Amino acid sequence: MSKYALFVGCVIANRFPYIESAARKVFEKMGVELVDVPEFACCPDPVGIQNVKQSTWIATAAYNLCLAEEKGLDVLTFCNGCFESLKTAYVELGHDKKKKDEVNQILSKVGKEYKGTSKVKYFLDYIYNDVGPEKIAEMVVKPLDSLKIATFYGCHYGRPHYILEFDDPLRPTSMDKVVEALGAQSVEYLKKYQCCGSAISGVDEEGQLNLLESKLKQIERVGADCLTVVCPACYMQFDGNQRKINTTFNTNYNIPVLYLAELIAIAFGIDENSLGLKFHTIKTKDLQAKIA
Repeated sequence: MSKYALFVGCVIANRFPYIESAARKVFEKMGVELVDVPEFACCPDPVGIQNVKQSTWIATAAYNLCLAEEKGLDVLTFCNGCFESLKTAYVELGHDKKKKDEVNQILSKVGKEYKGTSKVKYFLDYIYNDVGPEKIAEMVVKPLDSLKIATFYGCHYGRPHYILEFDDPLRPTSMDKVVEALGAQSVEYLKKYQCCGSAISGVDEEGQLNLLESKLKQIERVGADCLTVVCPACYMQFDGNQRKINTTFNTNYNIPVLYLAELIAIAFGIDENSLGLKFHTIKTKDLQAKIA
């Protein structure tokens, strides 16, 4: 049995615990033991905090990795932003002794020393590369063959590639292949690889909503039954802001948005009443009925 220190991240744990629950159930089905580390701090944010003070950002990331090192475990995370922060810190500190020494000087104030022994794994990386689409297909008990699904990867997925080393950073396909392994049809659409708009939500609401609406228009145009994402910020955008889009643009979008772990959980036959789908802003009842 594989065993990882689970890094849930701030957004999923505090705003979307039902996504965490679904992901935990999926990994349990795959025979993976996820060890909770209550002392984990924020990853921290790979954009905001890093741009304010890089030393604080990398020292905090290293602190989290120290906690995993103390347990002798690699880290697994459900959030692509957390993955970017932790993996970037792991790579940079592994290649820059001076920076590592500076970080350890900071960490010494809280009795920690970063060694670089714990690797960082993204949940989709594990599903796609360690388990594989063929094995995933074998585990499906409720095929999603009645669904056309649009995938959305988000900005942080696979970027920067020289650090994250996962999938094609410009045209990723791993999520599409997992969706197809669940029995569904993955549909292509325009603007699939562009930003959802979350990054500018605090400074340019009009720009944010324009970016989001342009994606929803294309997803609806290809007849997708739902959208699946692997980023909590993207999830917040697509699920949380569709009603605002409808009010602002006089549209009528009603596209269910599921985290990939939720889709896998449904296909694996996990009790849908235990998944927290009722907490989605865009309700999934019609989608679930189509699967049944």
